[in-house]
Amino acid sequence: MTAKFTSKTIDSLTDVDARDWDTCANPVGLPYNPFLTHDFLGSLEKSGSAIPETGWNSQHILASDEQGTLLGCLPLYLKGHSRGEFVFDQGWAEAYEQAGGRYYPKLLSGVPFTPISGRRLLLKGGAHDQEIAAILIEHAMALTHNYQLSSLHLNFIDESQLRFFDHPDLLVRRGHQFQFENQDFESFDDFLTSLSSRKRKAIRKERAQAIQAGLEIKHLTGSDLTSEHWDIFFRFYTDTGDRKWGTPYLTRSFFSLISNCLADQILLVLAYRDSEPIAGALNFIGYDTLYGRYWGSCEYHPSLHFELCYYQAIEYAINHRLSRVEAGAQGEHKLARGYLPTQTNSIHYLPDTGFRKAVAHFLSSEQRYIKMEHEILSEHSPFRKNGGDQSANARPKGSTMEQRTYQVEGMTCGGCTSSLEKRLLLEEGVETASASHETNSCKVTLNPATVSDERIEEITIKAGFEYKGKAI
Repeated sequence: MTAKFTSKTIDSLTDVDARDWDTCANPVGLPYNPFLTHDFLGSLEKSGSAIPETGWNSQHILASDEQGTLLGCLPLYLKGHSRGEFVFDQGWAEAYEQAGGRYYPKLLSGVPFTPISGRRLLLKGGAHDQEIAAILIEHAMALTHNYQLSSLHLNFIDESQLRFFDHPDLLVRRGHQFQFENQDFESFDDFLTSLSSRKRKAIRKERAQAIQAGLEIKHLTGSDLTSEHWDIFFRFYTDTGDRKWGTPYLTRSFFSLISNCLADQILLVLAYRDSEPIAGALNFIGYDTLYGRYWGSCEYHPSLHFELCYYQAIEYAINHRLSRVEAGAQGEHKLARGYLPTQTNSIHYLPDTGFRKAVAHFLSSEQRYIKMEHEILSEHSPFRKNGGDQSANARPKGSTMEQRTYQVEGMTCGGCTSSLEKRLLLEEGVETASASHETNSCKVTLNPATVSDERIEEITIKAGFEYKGKAI
C-alpha cells in the first residue's frame, strides 16, 4: 500500500507542538542547529521581531502522514521587503517593478536576520524523506501561484539538501561567507603558528591593542546570563542597528526569551573597563559550530571588534573542540584573521518565465564573478603555503606612500572595477585602489618599496584586464 501524506500551512509556530517541530528540525544523527528550533523561531514571533507588522508573515508548511505524525516542516514567511535576509535581491525587485510587475510580497524560507547556512527542509528522517521534501517544495511553489507572488526564495541552504531541488524551474544562486575551520589546533598559539609570519604578527598586535586600555574580557553562558546582561547588550545591539539598518531588527524581549529557553546554547562575550561593560558579542553554540551573530559597543577601542567577534570566537572553538566558527555575512577583512571563503547556496523560483530567464542570465554572469572573487581571496589565504613561510621573502617596506594612476582596458561595468580593486587591496603595500571603466584607469595608493609597477601589471592581467602602463 502506498503511503499517503498531507501538507498544510500555519501562520504561527504556536500551532505546532514544539517537540514535534524539534524532532524534524534536529533529528537524531544530524548536527544540532539552534536556529532551527521551535524555541528560537518561536521567540522571534513572540517577541514581535518577526511578525506581519515588521514584514514577516509566517506561512510555515507542515507535512504529516495518515496518522497525523509530523514528518517534515518548512519555515516560510510572506515578506513585504528584502531586509534581514542577506541574499540580496533588491536589484531583481527594482528591475521587475520597472517592467510593470509587483515584486512584493514574496515568499522566503530562511531564519530571520540570520545569514547562517542550514537545513531548510526539516525532515524527521526515514524512508520517505524524498517524498516529504518534494511535498514541502511543491506546497511552497503552489503558494507562490495561489497568492500570485513574484517569487519564492530559500536562502542559505545546506549543501547536503541541494539534491532535493532538482527541478528545471528552480534557480541556484552561489555566494560565499568567511568561516574559520579548526584544523585540530591545540591552542590559539597553535593556530597562530599555521599563519604566515606577517599575519601572525599582525594578529598579535591587534589582540594587544584591543585590551591596552586595561580591558577585561569575560565569557557568559547558561545560568550566568542575567537580565542586567541583556539590558547592557541590547544597548550595544541597538547602537549598531541604528547605524547599520536605521531600525534594529530584534526587540528587547527577544533576548529574554532566548535566554530563558536556549541559555546553554548562548555565549555572550563582554569587554569591561573599570568593571563597566563597554562592548559585547553574541554567539550561539551548535553541535560542532560556534555561530557569531551580533556585536555592539558604547566606547571605541582600536581592534576591539576584531578581538570580541573573531579572536575570542576562534579561541573558544579551539578550547571546546568545535569544528568551525561561522561569523555571518560579508566582510573580506575576516580573511586576514583566519576566516576563509566558504560557498553558500540559495534556491529561487520565479513563476514569470521572462523574469526567470533574465535572472538566470544574471546569475550566470554573477557566478563567473563569484568564482573569480573566490579564487582571488583564496590566493591571499593568511595560512602558510606548502614549502615554508612565504612572508619571509617579502620585499622590504619603505615609509613613503605614492598615488599612481594606471591605464587599464577591458573593464565594462561596476563589477569589473570592484573585482580589480579587491584584488589590488589584498596586496601588501597597497593602501587604496579606485578603478573606473569610464576612463579606463585605476588610481592606486601604494608603497613603492613594497609594490612595483610590474606587480600591478601582474595583478591586473590576472584579474582579466589589459594593462596599458602607468599614466604620465
